[in-house]
Formats: sequence, structure tokens, C-alpha cells
Amino acid sequence: MLAKIEVSNFKNFNENFIFDLSDTSSFSFNPECVKNRIVNKAIIYGQNGCGKSNLGFAIFDLISQLTDKETEPNYYKNYLNADSSEKVATFKFIFKFDENIVEYFYTKTEYKMLKSEKLTINDNVFASIDKNKSNIFETTAKGAENLKRDIGDSNISIINFILNNTVLENDDTNNIYKKFINFVNSMLYFRNLDDKCYMGLQQGGGFIGHDIIEHGNLGDFEKFLNEVGVNCKLISKKQGQKEEIFFKFKNEEIDFFDIASSGTRALTLFYMWYQRLKEENKVSLLFIDEFDAFYHHALSRTVIERLKKVTNTQVIVTTHNTSIISNDLLRPDCYFLMYPDKIKSLAKSTQKELREAHNIEKMYRAGSFE
Repeated sequence: MLAKIEVSNFKNFNENFIFDLSDTSSFSFNPECVKNRIVNKAIIYGQNGCGKSNLGFAIFDLISQLTDKETEPNYYKNYLNADSSEKVATFKFIFKFDENIVEYFYTKTEYKMLKSEKLTINDNVFASIDKNKSNIFETTAKGAENLKRDIGDSNISIINFILNNTVLENDDTNNIYKKFINFVNSMLYFRNLDDKCYMGLQQGGGFIGHDIIEHGNLGDFEKFLNEVGVNCKLISKKQGQKEEIFFKFKNEEIDFFDIASSGTRALTLFYMWYQRLKEENKVSLLFIDEFDAFYHHALSRTVIERLKKVTNTQVIVTTHNTSIISNDLLRPDCYFLMYPDKIKSLAKSTQKELREAHNIEKMYRAGSFE
């Protein structure tokens, strides 16, 4: 799981910005929201422009260099912080797999321009390179002893290079390294705003309706919509070479996306990706930006309740909806308040001892958290 990210000189993050998911508390309620002492379900609040979206982009910067999954280069324009005199953006990720700690550090001058990398597993350097000093990388990976280590002026990640060019021995360190790679390959980002783009998990993408039908989930999708208050009957009809979703009325069948509301369209996008979440070990980390931008507040709660049930996926969402700040849903160490220069959980934003009976939304509105 992702335990911590530190980032500096990337977009609005000028100074070192730390998002720590491992600084949890000992609340006894909603225990499924924390796993292995790391926040497993997180909701981030913050004013417009504080960097919530950029935090997601920072986390998913990993996708462009360690995987061949879908990316969105437009999100990474104006890569470096415009106020900083530094020439590189710096990233440090800490992951925890059981009791094993993986630290991944790297610097970039722009989106596709790596300048240094270091991967450490349980305090032992697994691989490292500093291109400011040399194009030759170092590695202690068992099985990579004869690997050519001069990568010239290539921008390839040495972490990927080792994986793709060696047959690594089956030892504990190599297995932890592979867990890290598999985790990153299974990360997914999407947003419900106008662009409706995604990053990670897979390459390319088809039509949303066709995807739901192709996975055999049209009946379940109809049930899902009815459960959240969108009363409808759905059928599939062939349009060109693909099956698409239609609303079935008494006297007519109408293309789903011709008349679906903005909220229903947003729900459809959520459901398409929710299919993947229900597949065991399919999605390691899910980040949804403005997850409920088109939802009624009651629907937002329903979606969080569904995401809570997906215990095998670490979930991070951003929102402005304060009605879901509740100990009935999550717990104070899983709600985060974000500012341009810091992010802290509600539990770490007050000196008051928080209990399950507290109305933490009322406390938030009253300014009890700093």
C-alpha cells in the first residue's frame, strides 16, 4: 500500500509537501478504513486551487515511467513550480507490503526527463542512478549481475530496465520488488469532470456502455441505478459493430447517453471502473478526483459505502461535500484537510480527543480543525 508521498517543485508544490497515510490513530470504529496501520480509505477536502488534483497527478506520475498503462500528458504541462528556482522536481514514495518497506526516490526536469532514481527495500539500496554524475546505474538485484548497466542518454527508468532485461532470482528482496511493480501497474485514476480521463491500470479504452455490456454487467448496472434512485429498465442493442445501452420505455427504446442526466452519466463512469474494483486484486490504488461532482449528497454517501466494501483496494477521493464527514462512514484519521503547503487528517488537526459519538461535520463547519 502507499504509505507516504513527498513532493517538491512540482506544479503548485514549491516546498516539500508531505501526504502521510501511515500517521493513523487508535480508533476502534470503522476498522476496515485502516489496513496494516495505513489509511485504506481516504477523503480529501480543500479549497479550490489548493492542489487536490495536483496531488493525484503527483501520485500518478509513477505511471508514466514505471508502466506502459494509459497516461494523460496534458495533466503534466507546466511541470515545475513557476516560483521555484530549482531545476528538478523531487518525488519520494514510501510503500508498505506486509512489514516490508519500499522507498522510491526520483528527480525529473520535466514529465519524461528522469535525472536520478533510487529504489530502497528494507533500508537496502536495490538500484540507483544519478545521471548528473554517470549514465551507469548500480543494482544489488540477484540475477542482474551480468546486466549491462550503461543506459547512455536514455530516459528509461532503471527500475523498469532491470525488470524487462533480467530473469531475477526467486528471493525475498526480488519478490518485494515485484510486489511494488505490480502495485504500480494496478493503480487507477479517474475523474468525473468534463474531460473524464483516466490514468493507469490498462491501455486505451472503449465506450463506457459497451464496456459494461462486454463484462456481462448490464443487469447489475440496472439494479445499481435503481438502488440509488434512478428508476429505469435497460436493454442492449447493437449499434454498428458494438452493443450499446438503451433505456426501455413502454413505447420506445432510447439511447442511454442521449437522455441520461449529468449525474447518471457520472454514475455510469463510476460503475464502469467499479467493475474492476470488484475483481480481486485488479486495482491496487484508486484515486477519484472530485468523485461526487454531479451527485446528490445522499448518493455521495452511497458511493463511499460501496467503496468501503472493496477491501483489497486503497481508495483516495477528493470532494467539497461536507455532508459525508461522519464517523458513521469513515473515521477522523481518514478525512484529510488540504492546504497549499500541507495536508493533515482531522485527527491530527485538533488537540481535542475525538470519539465516535462526535459530530465531526459540525465541528468542521465550526472551525474546530486547523
